[in-house]
Amino acid sequence: MLKRKVGKTDVTLTSLGLGTSPLGGCNVDVSFQTFEAVVLKAYDLGVRYFDTAPLYGLGKSEHSLGHVLRNNDLIGKVVVSTKAGRILKPESRAKRAESLYGIDWVKALPFVDDYDYSYDGIMRAFEDSQQRLGMDHIDILYLHDVSGEWHREAYDTHLSALRSSGYKACDELRSTGSVKAIGLGVNETASVLQVAEEFDLDCSMVAGRYTLLNHGALDHFYPEMQRRGIGIIAAGIYNSGILAEGSKSMTTTRTYDCQPAPEAIVRKVEALEAVCERHGVSLATAATQFVYAHPAVTAVVQGALAPEHVAANVAAISTPVPAAFWADLKSSGLIPEAAPVPEA
Repeated sequence: MLKRKVGKTDVTLTSLGLGTSPLGGCNVDVSFQTFEAVVLKAYDLGVRYFDTAPLYGLGKSEHSLGHVLRNNDLIGKVVVSTKAGRILKPESRAKRAESLYGIDWVKALPFVDDYDYSYDGIMRAFEDSQQRLGMDHIDILYLHDVSGEWHREAYDTHLSALRSSGYKACDELRSTGSVKAIGLGVNETASVLQVAEEFDLDCSMVAGRYTLLNHGALDHFYPEMQRRGIGIIAAGIYNSGILAEGSKSMTTTRTYDCQPAPEAIVRKVEALEAVCERHGVSLATAATQFVYAHPAVTAVVQGALAPEHVAANVAAISTPVPAAFWADLKSSGLIPEAAPVPEA
């Protein structure tokens, strides 16, 4: 597995990271035994980067990941990232924060999340995460959902909290070595560009904004991130489903950015599948390696619900792909001519 450094930091990530949102019980029941089996399978196959967040299972994912890493003597042998911007409060005495997506955390811990991007809120979120993970420092801290698309009319209020005191908390955590890198964890690019003008970011996790179906980051966002030395951790590379399931999947799983896939997207996936079939390349392999080929991308993060899913993700990023395949995609107009592609 290849490795790249995160921006200008000394943190190094394997090309593939394991995201633990699905393992936190995102719309499905996941046992601790399954959680542990998936994490250990990833480690066995060379994955050395694991991402979590207080939101995932409302604390459950952080507790489980920390327990697995400690019990298997993996603390210090892997890179761990989590997120700040949400405080977990007892569900009996608080109301859950408004969310862009209706996520049902199955068998979550008895808490609800509330947004807080102030100095005190970020410090409390970080210290709570330390205790759930059982770690004295955390490698990467993302500010979760600092996004106009996510917060809408409340975005300016949350951004003001960051400006007035939240950025100071991030600076202190980084300067004291409590974290090694600071970034955003978002589903769009505009907020990363905006915050990067105001605060020294090391990296950002961005979901679904550069994929085989979405090339929007190619023209301005990725070049600007490279210019600033901000590493991009790419999540959501299957656009929430259709690039993993394919055009012939069930309508319920044939989603694009968490919505039913439009007909135009389905037709484009069919065209991608035709090229894949001609060259004997799986759609998932093409989707994964296309994203990682861009030099702005430090790592690709994918979720898994079973050890075999991890094995499939590792195969997708490591299986050799002939150069003729990428040339065919470009000549067919399915990816831009200027898009970086893997070397043969």
